[in-house]
Amino acid sequence: MNQVIEETKVWQMMGTTITLQVGHEKPDQLLAELDKLLHVYEHRFSAHDATSELMAINRAAGQQAVVVHPELFELIKVGKEHSCVRNSYLNIAIGPVVQKWHIGFEDALVPTKAEIAELLPLTDPHQIQLDEQMKSVFLTKPGMMIDLGSLAKGYIADKLVEYCRERKAAFALVNLGGNIVVFGEAPRHPDGFWRIGLRNPKGSREDSLAVVKLNNQSLVTSGIYERYLQNGSSVYHHIIDPKTGFPVKNELASLTILSDSSVDGEIWTTRLFGASASEVLKALEIQTGIEGAIVTKENQFVYTSGFEKVSFV
Repeated sequence: MNQVIEETKVWQMMGTTITLQVGHEKPDQLLAELDKLLHVYEHRFSAHDATSELMAINRAAGQQAVVVHPELFELIKVGKEHSCVRNSYLNIAIGPVVQKWHIGFEDALVPTKAEIAELLPLTDPHQIQLDEQMKSVFLTKPGMMIDLGSLAKGYIADKLVEYCRERKAAFALVNLGGNIVVFGEAPRHPDGFWRIGLRNPKGSREDSLAVVKLNNQSLVTSGIYERYLQNGSSVYHHIIDPKTGFPVKNELASLTILSDSSVDGEIWTTRLFGASASEVLKALEIQTGIEGAIVTKENQFVYTSGFEKVSFV
């Protein structure tokens, strides 16, 4: 058996820091292949690149259906399904509102209530028409825009890990700015479990409230402290309530989901982020294979019954 060599590479892409750690007999070659894949996926799913495959759908809104890559169709289909669920805070049709705020970019601004009211009718996910046979997507109203920012990183992280498995990597850690997926045994822990810190929202990036053990699993965290817009004394975070078009208002500072796949983590952090802490825990307790932990704005740390059993160091 050839020697397994560990190597780590860090990128600045997709508006975040991406870290890939792999164990492979030719790690340089594998990381180069993963780099190419990252650029393919960025071009496929970006709502900020005018030339992306996703933006081709948005440009054709109200005019015609667009045939897309099967992976893009798959993610839009999943996103629409969870966007149309009653009381879901996930809405992939939120694009016009997200673009208006543009939080995280230099031209970010606070829109007026009138401007948001004008855009909200363009954010109905039921108006995304999908043709399964043709793999085409049609936005029925001019001005509609799909934004996959709440799902794409999780989907991509899963795909990168899948590729590492196919290339016979011994182990891998994929970190797409808080979307973490691991497989194989952690190289420096005798029990084989990876250790991931849960960030303290009131502290620095290195300040952890707890350390979670992972084994062939994903850990996804959404929080109000990563991207925000400061306007005078007011602070507006980037997690938009699709019902109001303004940042969600509740007691959550962060929500972390432990699951087998990263895209599931993305789905549930976004679907539930606008709910109260008690509502989030109640919803998660009835899900199979999904556990969650919440940090409130008052730094209260609460979690599902299964989270402690399976994960804390």
